[in-house]
Amino acid sequence: MNPVNYGIVTVPAAPVRKTPNHRREMSNQLLFGEAVRILKQKDDWYKIESLYDGYTGWLTRSLITASDTNEVQSQCHLLAPGLLNEITFNGQTMHIPAGSSLIQYQKGKGCIAGREYGFKGAPINTSKIADKQSTLFNNAMQWLNAPYLWGGKTILGVDCSGFSQTMYKLIGIPIARDARQQAQQGSAINSLKKVIPGDLAFFDDKDEIVHVGILAGSGKIIHAAGKVRIDDIDEKGITNTDTGKRTHSLKLIKRLL
Repeated sequence: MNPVNYGIVTVPAAPVRKTPNHRREMSNQLLFGEAVRILKQKDDWYKIESLYDGYTGWLTRSLITASDTNEVQSQCHLLAPGLLNEITFNGQTMHIPAGSSLIQYQKGKGCIAGREYGFKGAPINTSKIADKQSTLFNNAMQWLNAPYLWGGKTILGVDCSGFSQTMYKLIGIPIARDARQQAQQGSAINSLKKVIPGDLAFFDDKDEIVHVGILAGSGKIIHAAGKVRIDDIDEKGITNTDTGKRTHSLKLIKRLL
């Protein structure tokens, strides 16, 4: 039997763990339709690398469907639009989150490794979004109050860098997975007075980047901290609007739009 080299996620959101054990840390999620390269196998676990952002980790083989190099894509322009979207896959109903990749999709139908799926809605075509800045900001506002979840990337649980990555994916701009990696991308903005909605602000602890949020303009930031929320920001950092306490120290601002 030939080894499996690639796979495509065929569940709504696949948990990716640091080590091959269900009780270990979930470091990431991969969304329906996202492709992976399989690096290693251990029992029912695969060590994988996301083709979208290069992030590695372990997931169980039941969460992906084996594919080949002709089908896998590092980036798909057609994405699921709603916070949760009903599709049919292999004749069964499934609800997939915003940003899921609708690969090989045309006129309501798609196919993953010979398995058909159907979606009756109108996909986001990220290659045709004219106003990426406004679209990113409007999408982010829909996620308010989503609970914080380490490693999460969906409306049902998301971490700070997963939130920024998914918002940028929804407008067709791929960025890295972790905040410290995202901080190395884009062009630096040296003052809050010069920001535009959609710029990313990064925050540090002992000179290490530990948090990221999306600037909304007018001294406001949208970020995942306990939940997705809007807080005040100034040149020193974030102040929680509920408690009035300083929570994060501003390190730098980057523009990726």
